Amino acid sequence: MTKVYLKKKISRRVENGHPWIFGNEVGTVEGDSAGGSIVDVYTHDKKLLGRGYINLQSQIAVRLLTRDKAETIDDAFFYSRLKEAWTYRQKLGYTENCRLVFGEADYLPALIIDKFNDYFVLQTLALGMDRWKPAIVDALQRIFQPKGIYERNDVPVRELEGLPQQKGFLSAPFDTQIIIQENGLRLHVDLENGQKTGYFLDQHDNRRAIRHIVKDGDVLGAFCYTGSFETHAGFYGARSVLGLDISENAVAQARRNAELNGLGEVCRYEAVNAFDALKQWSKDGRQYDVVMLDPPAFTKSRETIQKAITGYKEINLRGMKLVKKGGFLVTSSCTNLVQPELFLETIHLAAKDARRRLRQVTFQAQASDHPIIDGWENTNYLKFLIVQVL
Repeated sequence: MTKVYLKKKISRRVENGHPWIFGNEVGTVEGDSAGGSIVDVYTHDKKLLGRGYINLQSQIAVRLLTRDKAETIDDAFFYSRLKEAWTYRQKLGYTENCRLVFGEADYLPALIIDKFNDYFVLQTLALGMDRWKPAIVDALQRIFQPKGIYERNDVPVRELEGLPQQKGFLSAPFDTQIIIQENGLRLHVDLENGQKTGYFLDQHDNRRAIRHIVKDGDVLGAFCYTGSFETHAGFYGARSVLGLDISENAVAQARRNAELNGLGEVCRYEAVNAFDALKQWSKDGRQYDVVMLDPPAFTKSRETIQKAITGYKEINLRGMKLVKKGGFLVTSSCTNLVQPELFLETIHLAAKDARRRLRQVTFQAQASDHPIIDGWENTNYLKFLIVQVL
């Protein structure tokens, strides 16, 4: 087994259990350091820290899979970890659609698996995890006997690991246009071409949180994508719903979702630039009972955090101005570099500039099938806030 010895001064992040070891924390390597191979990691004074996979071409040189020196990394290891992940979801009641594996939070760094009833979508985002893809697929077949498994590795982060972007079937081919059920609704999901793995399961529980505030109201949804929040609003009794998204394809699917649930007359959609619409409509004095904002991540690097904060402040300020007095703003951020405290601070600064007072209704993270581990910022990424605007 190749041995990796860390420098004397390393981040307490590693000592406190985080699985990432950066290249500048590695002291010496004894043995084969071929990318993707399994290595043992030691402190500078030769105490075993754990076992994981190495890629010295990556900024994250080693990702630990286990800290148990007796645990072997083999096909059986991945079968066991997937079984544990499934047991956890079952105990929480996520049995139909869920994130089955949430990377580091399930002690399988750089692995994402989403379960859509009998279909699975997989992402292996690092070289070391990609090497174990056959074992992971075999474990899924043994545990679930799925109707299909699809790979959505068409993501730029793989290139940082020296991996190509790719997507395709990891099982016998199947129709990747499927219909799932969520909170009593039926929704179209495009596993092949939809964003990320085809659908944002992380907002599953948060979509239920709007059920009372939208009843009998006029609702505006910006950055609506395929209209999951908007379809829920119609289902929960909104008088009218207007969804905005820049993508014609997303808007077309949002309309299909509305029709699928008999809400074609209630839920309308426009393919427009939501930033521009929010700015112009707030100037025009338009007013809604509920405004929902669910934008994409505004930054993936620390260098552009300030730009992201400015963007969040701007759209929330515009959104607040569009809310009738006593109405509600529903707002989200999936930028993990913007931690909860900073997000809330940004919302309150927007309220100050908009000259509106806020009353917090709820502040939540992602659904519980995306577990959070304290101190691991990348596991605590989604912020979901509902406020009354006064």
